[in-house]
Amino acid sequence: MMFCIVTGGAGFIGSHVVDALVAAGDDVLVIDDCSAGTERNLARHAAGGQVTFVRQNLLDDGWQEHFAGADRVYHIAADPDVRQSAVTPDSQIRNNIMATHRVLEAMRAYGVPELVFTSTSTIYGDAAVIPTPETYTPLEPISVYGATKLACEALISSYCHSFGMTAWVYRFANIIGERSGHGVISDFIRKLRENPRELEILGDGRQTKSYLEVGGCVRAVQFGIEHSHDTVNTFNIGSEDWIDVVRIADIVTEEMGLSGVRYRFTGGARGWVGDVPRMQLSVERLKSLGWRCPTTSEESVRTAVRAMLG
Repeated sequence: MMFCIVTGGAGFIGSHVVDALVAAGDDVLVIDDCSAGTERNLARHAAGGQVTFVRQNLLDDGWQEHFAGADRVYHIAADPDVRQSAVTPDSQIRNNIMATHRVLEAMRAYGVPELVFTSTSTIYGDAAVIPTPETYTPLEPISVYGATKLACEALISSYCHSFGMTAWVYRFANIIGERSGHGVISDFIRKLRENPRELEILGDGRQTKSYLEVGGCVRAVQFGIEHSHDTVNTFNIGSEDWIDVVRIADIVTEEMGLSGVRYRFTGGARGWVGDVPRMQLSVERLKSLGWRCPTTSEESVRTAVRAMLG
């Protein structure tokens, strides 16, 4: 049994991580200001005694003392809005870079030895090599969000090598599923509920990317922790294929029981500033340890749509 801290543990991916830790018998402390998440995501654990919830922003003080005695921190709290980062980048700088620095300082102060960090495929920018491996260079993010995550990776590496910590850094493809309120699927569902006859699609609809259902993602995270023990362990996580936006729209309309929906495209190869039109990650590094991707992008999308409509 371990004592784990999950920042952002009331959010989409964070709450699924909490589910997995509780199932493994760990004691969990969640730190979340609920700006994006909700305590409802943790309600199933309310009576079990394994999960403690602290409602605080990492940019404030008062949460650091909870790190005393912790075995591992899952640092998932972040501002994930790629599109908004091109409009108001200050939030991403503070909630991603500064918050990560404060988490690392709390770990150093209280002697917490292990960190799990959720990074992103957007650190690769418009990669010339697809599927893109972890060794790909140059790393040239085209969004402020991607840049903040890359800066966090550098901070984590420096703290691990300077202060004897161990880290697992995961560069996610598009992670989707139950409890998600962000991204193309939730955007399509919202728009179609407002107008079931027409769907606005950002860009030209040919953006093609990898998608993985959140349950498979969390299992991959835990697999990497169990099977890799370097000072800094960096892995891509995603499916081994991809799917375009128009096909996602087709699946959403099918699952909503709609027919004859007219698609209206805003135009351009990018849906927004910072959008990467083509993304598929190489997962060979994790596969070399024995991991196998459990699903295709299309299967993940359909599972996620059903869960989000459910």
